[in-house]
Amino acid sequence: MPEMHTLEALRRGDLAGARSLTLRCGLTEFPREILDLADTLEVLDLSGNALTSLPDDIGRLKKLRVLFCSGNGFRHLPVGLGACPALSQIGARATGLREIPAEAVPPALRWLTVTDNQLETVPKTLGERPALQKLLLSGNRLRILPDSLASARQLELMRLSANNFEKLPSWIAELPGLAWLAWAGNPLDAYPHDDHTPGIDWSTLQVGGLLGEGASGEVRRAVWHQPDGISRDVALKLFKGAMTSDGLPDREMAAALAAGAHPHLIGALGRLVGHPQAAEALVMPLVPHHWQPLAQPPSLQSCTRDVYDPAARFSLPVAVRVARGIGNAAAHLHESGMLHGDLYAHNTLWDGTGGQAALSDFGAASFFPATADQAALRRIEVRAWGLLLGELLDRCTAGAAELAPYRVIQQACVDADIRARPSLVEAIAALGL
Repeated sequence: MPEMHTLEALRRGDLAGARSLTLRCGLTEFPREILDLADTLEVLDLSGNALTSLPDDIGRLKKLRVLFCSGNGFRHLPVGLGACPALSQIGARATGLREIPAEAVPPALRWLTVTDNQLETVPKTLGERPALQKLLLSGNRLRILPDSLASARQLELMRLSANNFEKLPSWIAELPGLAWLAWAGNPLDAYPHDDHTPGIDWSTLQVGGLLGEGASGEVRRAVWHQPDGISRDVALKLFKGAMTSDGLPDREMAAALAAGAHPHLIGALGRLVGHPQAAEALVMPLVPHHWQPLAQPPSLQSCTRDVYDPAARFSLPVAVRVARGIGNAAAHLHESGMLHGDLYAHNTLWDGTGGQAALSDFGAASFFPATADQAALRRIEVRAWGLLLGELLDRCTAGAAELAPYRVIQQACVDADIRARPSLVEAIAALGL
């Protein structure tokens, strides 16, 4: 095991000066030698071990920015983390967490992932961390959130799926930075329990090679031999059945089926039935083979912002065509009673040349609660679309004067006052023909 060799090297002192360290080798105790890297260590990955605690003096790691400790056995987020002055990202997924002590929240916290745990509350100190930008709480037992989070002005992405919320906090619609929100799988969720989409039998599919794989499942190429005798190339998404940071696979399937057909949306043709292992899956349209994601997902450094190819450039007509298509797809979802929740360039597939594009991935899609202010929730996603438009404009080859009218639209969509933002329909209309 490479990590065992790394552990041995650590104990010999061979890793002096290391900035990053990964140890996934069944650890039951924290190796104290890690603290000898206090002057240099920035990224520490201890995921998948059998640790139940971290040392109280872990704050000695004064340059530590990122800690991954998912899959261990922490019942409480280690208190010592609150003393790490530079720690901005913590990943503690599926550790059995029951409590986040107030003093365990580091002052520089920017990104917290505590998905798939047993939390019933989170501390008010989360809302007292001015850099907080990304908060993933799906798969816990939360009923309420601390009102202090209403002050989290930098918070842009929040995942609340698969908890026990009966209503969304009223202040959510007041967060000026919030652009990506998911709440499916809570008691407040108004998702359709039954869909009328015909099932597609496994026996009618000829399954081919792997097209891609994500947190919720894998996508394979397939040929669907339809009842009318016509064969169609399709994509088959086979779900793993596990909780993801976005939420539950069954809610993703329900949203994809409810979305219906739209020229700029990769929804679902039907739900798979008759799989030999009873796996759940969706049959989806197959996009042309040369279509690619517009960008890559956020990095550790960018946190909530996608990573574009440094060479990416768009003509203004192409940029507007992409933005209009994705905006129309999201507006269609709004009219269908849901928020996409993950409107991003990395979920935008496009043709690479002319600006034909489609929005994919319903993992964070959520149906509007009957009693919610739907207009306010929609305007959260208007900000996400405005950010996408801004990214496209930033990479346009057109001059400043030509871009100026579009900058006005973009700025309106990301206005800190959510009530001042246009609807998506209004924003798209302002783009012109």
